[in-house]
Amino acid sequence: MDALLKGEQALLGAVLLDPAQLDTVAWLTPADFYRPAHRALFAAHRTLSNDQRPVREADGTVPLSWVTDTVSEASRQVRGLNASYPFTLIAACPRPQNAPVYGRMVLEGSFHRTVLEHAVRLEHVARIDAEQHQVEGVLHHADALTGVLGDLARRWGTEPRPVPPPGPGANAAPSPVGLEETEDERFLLAVLVHQPEAMAEVYDWLRPGDFVDADHGQVYRCLGSLHHRGEPIDEVTALWEVQRRGLLADGTLSREQVDGLFGGPGAGSAEWLGDQVIRSSVVRTAAGAATTIKTLAEAEAMAPGRLIGQALYALGPLDEVRARWRTANQLPSAAPEKDAAEVRPDPAARVRAALSRSPQPQLAARAAPPVAALSRSGAATTSPARPLPAHRLRSTP
Repeated sequence: MDALLKGEQALLGAVLLDPAQLDTVAWLTPADFYRPAHRALFAAHRTLSNDQRPVREADGTVPLSWVTDTVSEASRQVRGLNASYPFTLIAACPRPQNAPVYGRMVLEGSFHRTVLEHAVRLEHVARIDAEQHQVEGVLHHADALTGVLGDLARRWGTEPRPVPPPGPGANAAPSPVGLEETEDERFLLAVLVHQPEAMAEVYDWLRPGDFVDADHGQVYRCLGSLHHRGEPIDEVTALWEVQRRGLLADGTLSREQVDGLFGGPGAGSAEWLGDQVIRSSVVRTAAGAATTIKTLAEAEAMAPGRLIGQALYALGPLDEVRARWRTANQLPSAAPEKDAAEVRPDPAARVRAALSRSPQPQLAARAAPPVAALSRSGAATTSPARPLPAHRLRSTP
């Protein structure tokens, strides 16, 4: 059985055996559970507990009504629950006092699913925007993913800070490239060679890395060098710069390729063609970031803090190319980032997150009182578990 499923079952079983364990996992929400039935049961636990915490019997057992009322309340939200399933949950719980650890398992699984869901959505929108030559949709979903990562970081009790991977990052699968994209690049290079002032229209915001064809990017770098040095750009000077950089000698470019690029039609708007190139770059960069984040989210061994930090790092290149696209279209700068005081996680959130991933050996060691109908011989009772004070927490990364 999947460890996450067992964790969800164990946590719900712990709450059935000892309703006071709800206080030790107050940082969980029903949406953190994977199975709809488990979401409904946890929501029912919280609803019933808020209305009136069950009172134990004289012998210390939990009344059977705690189980039946939970099933009745949860059945309003989800179908298929039967009276026997809560007892399956009780049997799945080795020790009710370990509820905070089971809750941490549920929370980590929720983080991975949430990040994966938004990364898949971003990747899908990037493919659609690539076909329609649009960037607004992909940027909207990238912002949504960034916001989600920030919220998860604060919930985990850490700073939403980009963290580079420890080793060489995995290369994202290249996005499909249409013929129209490379045609725009060829037309742009021809315009830059044949129109003396064209380079000034795109030089400030278009980069060689924006070209989907690496050879086209190399040629654009040569033209940019001529412009930077204040030298004229035409077919002869461009060919000389290509040769000086050794691109013909090392086989990066062939003479036929260069002649085809420089001999093409030189009519057109460099600014408009350059905008098409950078739009394509925005969408490809977003798709690459989404693929990388998907890989991170699918890695079960990835701790939440590392997942959040490396996902934010993967989105970094998109921020850079987006800023240049806004410059190209004379759009206002993006909204300024929040002040550090706003971004820093509040102390209460940090304490709750630390509780979710810290061993708590001082919790009552005795087993929780059994449900009345399932009383087992020799079962001991348990006093309500209390979380450790903040100054005694020991957080792990």
